[in-house]
Amino acid sequence: MTESSSSAKPEITDRATWQAQIDDLLVREKAHTREGDAIAAARRRLPMVEVDGSVQVTGEHGPVPLLEVFEGRRQLIVYFHMWHDGQPAPGQCEGCTFFNGQVGELSYLHSRDVTFATFCEGPYQESRAYHDFMGWQMPWYSARDSRDALLAGRWFGMTLSYLRDGDRVFETYWNSGRGTEAMAPSYALLDKTVYGRQEWWEDSPAGWPRSFGDRGDQFRKDGRPTAQWARLAAGYSDDLTAKGG
Repeated sequence: MTESSSSAKPEITDRATWQAQIDDLLVREKAHTREGDAIAAARRRLPMVEVDGSVQVTGEHGPVPLLEVFEGRRQLIVYFHMWHDGQPAPGQCEGCTFFNGQVGELSYLHSRDVTFATFCEGPYQESRAYHDFMGWQMPWYSARDSRDALLAGRWFGMTLSYLRDGDRVFETYWNSGRGTEAMAPSYALLDKTVYGRQEWWEDSPAGWPRSFGDRGDQFRKDGRPTAQWARLAAGYSDDLTAKGG
C-alpha cells in the first residue's frame, strides 16, 4: 500500500519566512498543550470506583492478588495486552507489541509512587516467553483467569489506572483506542517530521508518503510486528514453546 512521490517535499523559502510560519504554528501548539494540561487536571478530579484487590493474576511465582502488583506503591498503571492463542511470535498482536514495547525506563514512574505492569490475555508461560523474546523489562502477568473481574465488560488493548488505599483498590481512569498513543513516543516524534506517520488517514499534501493503513499493517513489516525484526537480528529465538514460565 503506497501513495507517494519521491520528489514530494515542502516548498523552499528563506529562513525569516520559515520562522514566521513556525511562530504562527507555535501559538496553536501552546494552546494545544494548555488544553492537554486542563484535561489532565479534570482527569485528576474524576471520582473512582472500588474493585476487588484480592482478584488474582499469574506472575513469575504463580497467582498473586492485584494488591501485590502495586509492589508497595500507591498507584498502578496496567496495560492489557491482547493475545492470539496458538499463534507463534509473528502472529501476535502488532498493536499491543507497538504500544507496550515502547515502555522502557520505569524508574521515573517509580519515583512518583507509580508501578507499571502488563496484564496479558494469554497463558503465563507462553506469553512470558514472548515478553522475554521482545526484551521487555516491565512486570508481566497473565490475566486470563481474571479477565471478567478486571475488565468489567471492557477489552484487552487498553490502559487502566489504579489507586491503592491501604488494602483497598480503586480504578481511577481507563482508555483505549488512540488513547493508548501516550505509550508510544515514536508517534509523537513522527508527528514532528515532514512526512508524519505516513498513514492513510492523515491530512497530508498530495504525493506525501502514505505507505501504511490503519488495520494493523502500520505496526507490521514483512509479515510480523516490526519490533520483532531487531530481536531476530540479535539472535533471539521466537519459538514461544522453547521457554517455560
